[in-house]
Amino acid sequence: MSHKIIRSIYEQRLAAWATGQGLRVAYQNVSFEPAGDETYLAAFTLPAGTDSNTLAGDHKLYTGLFQVNVVTPAGNGPGTAESLVDDLASLFPIYLRLSQGDFTVTVMTPVDPGTGIVGDTTYSVPASFQYRADTE
Repeated sequence: MSHKIIRSIYEQRLAAWATGQGLRVAYQNVSFEPAGDETYLAAFTLPAGTDSNTLAGDHKLYTGLFQVNVVTPAGNGPGTAESLVDDLASLFPIYLRLSQGDFTVTVMTPVDPGTGIVGDTTYSVPASFQYRADTE
């Protein structure tokens, strides 16, 4: 039970939703080539430290951040990206509990949009939330 499982849980939920929206997702360390003026998502898991709240060490506390960058073509304003961030907030509401087997991870904060980043050909808005998973 690890951050690997957490990444898998969130990526699976994101992938299923993105497919329904006609969006592709770029995943960590997976080859991805954007197509022209394509709007797409880029997903990242940013693990924080793993802790234990017992002297025996039989409890593990996994925390971190799941981030999705919404990437749109530059020059069209922020509206499309902001709308997709709102959709992500609905997809990952605060206190959403998702499980794989007996491992459960919880969304601990609302999806928070970051400052838009203007590139030469793209406009990106990062959106992230904190997660937590406890084992016993």
